[in-house]
Order: sequence, then structure tokens, then C-alpha cells
Amino acid sequence: MEEQRVRGDGPPMGWRYGPPGWNRWGDEGAGEPGARWPWRSTVLMAVFVLAGSNYAAHGQAGERADLDSFARVLLVLAAGLLLWRQRYPVLVAFGTAAAAMVYLGAGYPYGPVFLTVALACFSAIVAGHRRAAWAAVGVLWAGHALVAHWLFRWLPPPGDEAASWGEELVIATWVVAIMALSELARARREQWARERAERAQAARRRADEERLRIARELHDVLAHSISVINVQAGVGLALLDSDPEQARTALTTIKAKSKEALSEVRQVLDTLRAPGDAPRAPAPGLDRLPELVEQAADAGLTVEVMGQPPRLAPGTDLAAFRIVQEALTNVVRHSGSRRARVHLDHDGGALRLCVDDDGPATGADAGGSGNGLAGMRERAAALGGTIEAGPRPDGGFRVLAVLPISPPAEAKEDDR
Repeated sequence: MEEQRVRGDGPPMGWRYGPPGWNRWGDEGAGEPGARWPWRSTVLMAVFVLAGSNYAAHGQAGERADLDSFARVLLVLAAGLLLWRQRYPVLVAFGTAAAAMVYLGAGYPYGPVFLTVALACFSAIVAGHRRAAWAAVGVLWAGHALVAHWLFRWLPPPGDEAASWGEELVIATWVVAIMALSELARARREQWARERAERAQAARRRADEERLRIARELHDVLAHSISVINVQAGVGLALLDSDPEQARTALTTIKAKSKEALSEVRQVLDTLRAPGDAPRAPAPGLDRLPELVEQAADAGLTVEVMGQPPRLAPGTDLAAFRIVQEALTNVVRHSGSRRARVHLDHDGGALRLCVDDDGPATGADAGGSGNGLAGMRERAAALGGTIEAGPRPDGGFRVLAVLPISPPAEAKEDDR
């Protein structure tokens, strides 16, 4: 895609993208070639200006010069320039003002020729060229005042008299009204553009947050399940010949755990296929801690749970469960200890989760590869909580999570 600078449709002007040869001549979003040429409005304006000027000529007969071929050329030129008002708003504003000034200087009747200048300056202001539009109108008004109060002696029609200053005041009032309307339209378009940008940014932010949530869910589910499967596969291979029955038990555990992992992954992916539908199974929470203990036991890890969790909101309950699950997974994968302790405590409106093991670490990644810890911190931060993870002074590793029992309002909205 070619990056192009577009100045056509109005502020705030910014970078837009389009393929080579992309048409930029009409309304924003038009996709067909030539769709952005304002043909209809230009033709209608030309017809109206010609017809209105003929009518004005009859009403001002004897006071102003009769319309001739040169006058009609000027009228068509002023109206025809409007065809380029979206691509060259500044040039069109000054061009229509110049045509109108020549028309008035030649003594032709007052009429709708001023509308071409008004529309051209309106388009220029909406496109962000405020100074140019005001300058074009100022030049036209100054030229009219010069002709009406000084040069009228040498310009047609013969015998013309100076215009009254009251007439100049009326013209100035109309000019200010038209320009004020243009400024209002420009401000409204800028406001709409900001609102669209804010809505798009909010949608991107929600999409990013949802993508991170799904990534955390998949990581937590797969990391825990695959760790258990890996341990049981090692046990099965080691005992395949010497203790076939124990190897069979390990394979049975692998089968059950893989089925459970597939079920949980399918549940996460179902939210992508049918957004807004209620999940088919409730989200896991701390009430499933016995299952985690049993799964850890299948992987050769003895887990002792101390304390009872309070009643938690669904989002907090899920986050607490995933944090404990990830912490136990890291013990299975990275600790030489075969024992772990889970402490549950709550006071002052906060839930404290502490998962300890006695170590030692079996490799450089004592606390995990970093993705699991990052996911735990993201879960806690989303609820207004904190995570501390690191080696214990007396050996081993500790994960301490502090989560508010009542999550912030934003987290509640996200849960829904």
C-alpha cells in the first residue's frame, strides 16, 4: 500500500493509505474511480447562478450593465471552479473571488455569483485552510468597496453612483455569517474525527486486551497440562519394561490430562468463534484446588493446602486459580523439591496466595521461563493486585499474590 498525504476532505488532516492511483477527488470513502468529483453540486450551482443572474438582470435593468457573453463566461467560470474545490480549496477560493470581483467591476447585476465564493470559502475552511478563505473573502469585500466608492466613476455602467455604507455593512454581515457557519462546520467535523479516532483506539485497546487474556489462558492451560504429560511420559518410558502396570498408569494419566487440556483449549477458542455467547462450562476457580492437588500428585508433587478462600468475584476467582496452577507448574518443571505448600489467607479486603517449595532449582529458570510469571503479574495487575516471585532466603522459591476480594469496577466490566 502506498502512503499518501491527503488534504481534501477536512481536518484533522492526517496520513491515509491507498493503492497507487487511488482516487482522492470526492467524498471520503468513495471507492469507485471518479466518484469523488462533485459533478452534481457544481452543475446545479452553475444552472442556479446563470438563472438567478438573468432574473437579477431584469430586476436591475437600467441600474447595472446588461448581461452579455463575457458576463456569462465569468459566471460559468466561477461556478465551474467549484469542481476542484475538494482538491485545490485555496486556489478555488481565490479563483471564485477573482471572477466575482471582475464581474462586479464590469458593472454587471448583483446576484448569486456571491454564492460561488461562499461555497468555495466554506470548502476551504472545512478543509483546514482558514486563513486562505478569510483572505479571499477579505480581498473580494475590499475590491467591492473600492469599486463601489471610488472606481465606479471610470467603470461601467455610466452614470453609476457610489454605494451607501449601509449597503457595505449588510454585505459585511452576510460575509461574517457565512464564515461563522463555515467555522462551525469545521469544528463539528474535527469533533467527529476525534470521536471516530477515540472509538477506533478504544476498539484496538479492547482487542489487544482480549488477545492478551486469551494468550494467558492458553499458556496457563497448556503449560500445566503439558508439564504433567511430560513427567508422566518420562515415568512411562522408564518403567515400560520393568513395571508395565505402572507404565500403564502413567499412560492413563497422560490420556486423561490431554483430554482435559483439549477441553479447556476448546472452551477458550469457542469464545473466539462465537463472541458474546455464554461459555459452555463455568470458569475454573479456587473450588477446583483439589483437582490441582490431584494433578500435581500424578506428576509426583505433594501439595499441602492451608486455609480457605473467601467468596470471590468470578474474575478474581479465575485469576487466583490460574496463579496457583502456574506456580505449581513451575515447581514441577523447575524445582528439585517434590513438595509444595499453598497458603490461603484473607484480611482487610485482600486475598493472599502464597505458594512455596523447598528447592533446589533444577536449572537456570528456577521460577520459570518468564512468560508464566509475566502472565501472573498481568492477571494480578488487571484486578489491582500484585505479584512477588523470587527465591526464598532459606532456599526454594516463593510466589506471593495479593488480590483484592472486590475487584475494581473496570475489571468487573471486563468480566462481563
